[in-house]
Amino acid sequence: MERLHSLFPTADSLLELSPEALAPILLRLGAAERQPSGMFWPSIVTQITVGSGMVTENEHAYPYHKQTQVDALMNEGWECLRRDGMILPAPDVNGQHGWMVLSRDGEAALKAPDGFDRIRALRSFPKSLLHPSIAAAVSAAIQRGDFSTAVRDAFTMVEVSVRAAGGFTDNDYGADLMRKAFNSITGPLTNYSLPDNERKGYEHMFAGAIGAFKNLHSHRKVTIDDMQVALDQVLLASHLLRIVDAAKARSGIP
Repeated sequence: MERLHSLFPTADSLLELSPEALAPILLRLGAAERQPSGMFWPSIVTQITVGSGMVTENEHAYPYHKQTQVDALMNEGWECLRRDGMILPAPDVNGQHGWMVLSRDGEAALKAPDGFDRIRALRSFPKSLLHPSIAAAVSAAIQRGDFSTAVRDAFTMVEVSVRAAGGFTDNDYGADLMRKAFNSITGPLTNYSLPDNERKGYEHMFAGAIGAFKNLHSHRKVTIDDMQVALDQVLLASHLLRIVDAAKARSGIP
């Protein structure tokens, strides 16, 4: 069975890690130490390999004078797992005595090489940054790993919102709709308090975003595998939706 000491034969090699880097290693080791009930005791994971100074570092344990640093790092690593929701106290009295279990996210994190980083990114993504009109649907799609749907739905809402706010019909769509809505001279959603070159910039931004991130989903099957790419794109859609909100407010559109 894989042990902490076999992964990091010296205390110095272990102490080079940050708590965030150690956390997925502890998760894997903790999972390997689970009882048939699914519980594991974090101290067991480290006590198996971290000695009391009675043996030399080259045998089974780290030297006694580095024990405090090692223990501190271990505590921080376990705390990262708790904070990220990867491990939870075991049910009933067992949890009160320090026994832990893996959460559903913890189990999912072990199933793919990038599982831990993906789950951590999903949990840290601030849903509050998404525009209210897309927050629920887009967040749900991202959580289930359907990044293409998240992006498609976000930019579809941009198109729908621009069409409604500008008083256009269903025959108006895509980049052409954006250029009409934000035309620097005649656009109903244009902010005419801005200089002409900035008004043109908004026109190009909306048309370019819809052309690049929405239209392709309308015309062919597109798969987005990179979660960070999807997050970046839905945040852009949120920004565009807030610009539409500002245009509606200027025009007194409810």
